Order: sequence, then structure tokens, then C-alpha cells
Amino acid sequence: MKRTLLVLGILLTPTAVTGQGQPSRLATTIAAGSVFRPGASGPIPIPDLRVVLHRVGRATQGPIDTTRTDGAGRFRFRFAADTTANFLLSANYAGIEYFSQPLATNPARPDTAVELLVYDTTSVDPVGTRSRTLVIGAPDAIGARTVVDWLVLANDGERTRVGADSTDPTWGLPLPAGVRNPVLGDARLSQISPDAVLFRNDSVFVLAPLSPGDKELLLQYEIAPRARRLAVDLRGIDSTDAFIEESGARIEGDGWRVRDSQLFEGRPFRRLGRTDSTVTSLTIRFPSTGAGPATLPILVGLTAVALMIGTWLRMRRPPAAPAGQGSGLAPRSPPS
Repeated sequence: MKRTLLVLGILLTPTAVTGQGQPSRLATTIAAGSVFRPGASGPIPIPDLRVVLHRVGRATQGPIDTTRTDGAGRFRFRFAADTTANFLLSANYAGIEYFSQPLATNPARPDTAVELLVYDTTSVDPVGTRSRTLVIGAPDAIGARTVVDWLVLANDGERTRVGADSTDPTWGLPLPAGVRNPVLGDARLSQISPDAVLFRNDSVFVLAPLSPGDKELLLQYEIAPRARRLAVDLRGIDSTDAFIEESGARIEGDGWRVRDSQLFEGRPFRRLGRTDSTVTSLTIRFPSTGAGPATLPILVGLTAVALMIGTWLRMRRPPAAPAGQGSGLAPRSPPS
């Protein structure tokens, strides 16, 4: 929980100050709502459940108040809102902590209808991979190529997937053969804690509980300098995009074609598209490597490019109706 709150503090905390350089503050406001879990005939309220109010700032974060839900699953907080911080609610149900979206802090429009959604758990329901976006950079000074592998994990059920024990993964995927130095990308961009991501036997595993909805996982690894091909297994993955910076790289086999080219931060990338839905692999052949820029600038630059590509893809794709909040964050409006 501390890691989650720290990341939320970095990403979400506003920086508004008064003209004298002191943090501006709002009057006392209210946060109220209900805790539910999905049921066959509709949402089921959770009575007598502990709900915690958190303050999330850049320097400090932690709980500031607690209460318990009544017989109808309702709760209510009154607190002094601070414009230099965000405020979140959480509830622990079946051993899993679920967080709300940041609360409104305007006393004139308080959050009085928060719906904090929690779930039962399962250790057998599958978690799939909704999409995979590969961003393959040009070779560096020693000929190694950096790959950013952006995955969207999908729990389409109505229960949080947990492991049978602490070593049992809730999701896993084989990495391309021969890649080296796999690591989690920027922890602030992935929705899964670094402590819950395990690399083993040329595969990546997640040990954390996965609530219904989608979660993003950002990985980075290298293709060795002497490697001449990258083969990616795409079985069980709903959709795939691949962006290749190196102009001399070629696709092996049928079922793929270059759809278009895009400039990201002034760097040209070709976008590969699948033309045959039955194709379950992608193989790219590389030319001999030559001198290039240093590794660290490539790694930093490629991560930034991957973020731009992810934003571009989201803008191009129609929005999907999720089964739930993938990060464990609860929706503001009541479920239908």
C-alpha cells in the first residue's frame, strides 16, 4: 500500500500555491458513498467494512481517518481538504486493498455518491492479455537493440484473481527467445508493483492480485548485438502493434505488412499490422549492426517514444467498455 500511495502522490498531487508561496487550503468538505461487490442480480452492499481516508502528498502520504460501513454499506467522512494533496478512499475486502479515484475537494460540490467496488477472489479464473505493443529501437554503439514491451492484462471476470499461494503467479507470458536483461519499465507507468513482477526461465510472471478490468505492464529488454532475428509468440493476445525504428529490419513470413510510418520525437518508426488473424507469431530479421548512439540515451528516449505511441494508439482506437477498474480504482458512478 505504501508503494501505491507514493506513486499516486508523485503522479496525482497538484502544485497550486497562493501568491505568498504558501499552500492554499479549502474549507471542510465531505466524502460519502457506499461499498459494493458485484452480484448475479446486481450490486451487493458490504456492511461493517473498514473504510480508510488517505491523504496523498509529494512529501508525505498516509491514512488520516477511518470509519465502518453501516448495514447498507454506506460511509461518510468530513475532512479539511488541502489543494496541495489528493485524497483517496480504500477498503480491504477478502485480503485485497481497493482504492477509489481521487476525491473532489470543493466544498460546494463534495463527493457524496462514491461507489467503492470490491470483489470476491478466485485462484482459478484466467487472466488474459488484451494487447501487446512492441517498440524496437535502432542498434546502439555495440549493436544491441532495446525493446519496450507494453502489455495490457485483462481480467474479464467478476472476481479478483489471486494465487493459490505466495509463489503462484496470477498471470504469465513467455518472452522472446534470446532477449537479455529483462526489467520492469518505469514503475510510475506500470500499474503493477516491481515487487510483484518476476522474471524466470525466459518468461515474465505477475504475483500480485489482479482485479477485474485492465492493467498495464511496461517491460524493457535487449536484443543481443549478434542476434539477427526477434521471434515473438502472440498466442492468446487479442491485438498487437509493433513499431520498428531500424530501416533495414524485415518481416519474415506472411500475415504482416507495414501499415504506416510515424515520427515520434523526430524518430521515424514503421508500424506493423497483422493482415491474417490466424497468425500467432511475429518474426523480424535484422541487418548487420553498425555504430550508433550510447545505450542510456536510447533507453530513455525509447521509453518516451513508447509513451507517445501508447497515447497515439489510445486516441486512434475506439473506447472499450471495461469490466471494472483495472488499477483497483473504483468508478464514481453506480454500476448498472
